[in-house]
Amino acid sequence: MKPDQKKTAPCISVLGTGSDVGKSIVVTAICRFFLNRSIRVAPYKAQNMSNNSGVTPEGLEIGRAQIVQAEACRIPPHTDMNPVLLKPTTDVGCQVVVRGEAVENSTALNYHTKKESLFATACESLDRLRAQHELVVMEGAGSCAEVNLMAHDIVNFRMAEYADAPVILVADIHRGGVFAQLVGTLECLPQKQRDRIAGFIINRFRGDIRLFQDGVKWIEERTGKKVFGVLPWFSHFRIEAEDSVVIESPPVISPEKITRPAIAVIRIPHISNFTDFDPLSAIRGTDLFFIEKAQDLSDFAAVILPGSKNTRFDLDWLKETGWAAQLRKYAEKGGHILGICGGYQIMGDSVHDPDGLEGLPGSTEGLGLLPVETVLDAPKTTSLSRFLWQGAEGRGYEIHMGQTRRKSDSPLLRVLEQNGSPPREAEEGCISSDGKIMATYMHGFFDTPAITRLWLQSIGLGHIAVSDTQGGPAARDRDYDLLAEHFGNHIDTQAFLACTGLSGKQKVSP
Repeated sequence: MKPDQKKTAPCISVLGTGSDVGKSIVVTAICRFFLNRSIRVAPYKAQNMSNNSGVTPEGLEIGRAQIVQAEACRIPPHTDMNPVLLKPTTDVGCQVVVRGEAVENSTALNYHTKKESLFATACESLDRLRAQHELVVMEGAGSCAEVNLMAHDIVNFRMAEYADAPVILVADIHRGGVFAQLVGTLECLPQKQRDRIAGFIINRFRGDIRLFQDGVKWIEERTGKKVFGVLPWFSHFRIEAEDSVVIESPPVISPEKITRPAIAVIRIPHISNFTDFDPLSAIRGTDLFFIEKAQDLSDFAAVILPGSKNTRFDLDWLKETGWAAQLRKYAEKGGHILGICGGYQIMGDSVHDPDGLEGLPGSTEGLGLLPVETVLDAPKTTSLSRFLWQGAEGRGYEIHMGQTRRKSDSPLLRVLEQNGSPPREAEEGCISSDGKIMATYMHGFFDTPAITRLWLQSIGLGHIAVSDTQGGPAARDRDYDLLAEHFGNHIDTQAFLACTGLSGKQKVSP
């Protein structure tokens, strides 16, 4: 049954004309915008499909975008903010995480048969959020006008209708065809859903916005709906991206492009939690490159193997594409390599999957860069962790299936705490005898500036400065305020507030 609107918080739904048009960023902006007006606000996404995930204080897993949005609201992340998370493992299959716990691996076809029960779960989560806050900002998924998927939709219009939420439709002008994006989306929708759209936000504009005034006028006259604003491209702050589409098809980095110390991240097919490296990309004096096609690595100060949602598949890919040979050659020449989570597993001697958690049961030979062996098994480890490395304390989080056993006494970190309790094992990760090859399960490794300084020192870049406000929670909080200011400067805020029903209630910050 639909919640009593008189007793629960209103909602606003942010849907998109396609994937990666900026829905997550717009929701994050709206969350901090309302927080700065003393409104108790929470984010919500009924169903997320992403291998970029994070851990709540309870030790449960949700999409990383909702972690970011909760940070923007200055509230702890909770599974109610993302009750259903799908983590792709193959082109047609995914791991299904419900209310923070992995429940099964499912094919896309199989998953559709469970949509009604998952929709009920998602509604219950939304109801709880509405009872605890003054506004809930809902995010859709992909395009809201995929006609072949609408019958099974539990995240776009069906959820907006359940919440009786006005819809803001976001389009991306940077990719071109913004008029067709907006008008075409409306044309694909039944009248009932068109009527729910309160207006549009046009994202990622480059150039002089005054030159687009005729475009705004045409859209409003053609659709009869308001353009709330046009958001210019920003570069003076950084917000974590949700979709790995932002790092798709990276180019080969030739030596002439490397003009200062550079770090390479191998863009494996099932990359997860690529935002681990955002703090590195913010460091002045270095460059961070995602690279996909096998190339010589000798010009890089360090190479990172990131997390993976299908470790054995990505191991085979590294071998087939020539990357395995390049990585071994780089290591033999004294190069510095760091593995994070799935990258840690890949760097060992072997990975065993006896129960077929990530595909067909079996074993795969690893890269042999570290003396470790991994067995993929349940239950899944999800924890917020405190750790110690070379005398510096850091905070991170672990999300992985299986355990990795060291064959020598060479741990990298000492874990101090997992989910507020003593760790199951105090020693974690692995490091080679010469200190140049290292790996850990710890996501968020670079969120602590002191840890980043130590790592840069270990790869010969100790002279590069890392400020205490560069990366990590403090830097993200500052950037959320800059994002909200950017939003407020380019959106008709009075019209926007009016569509939420909160225009007379907010307390505008000085």
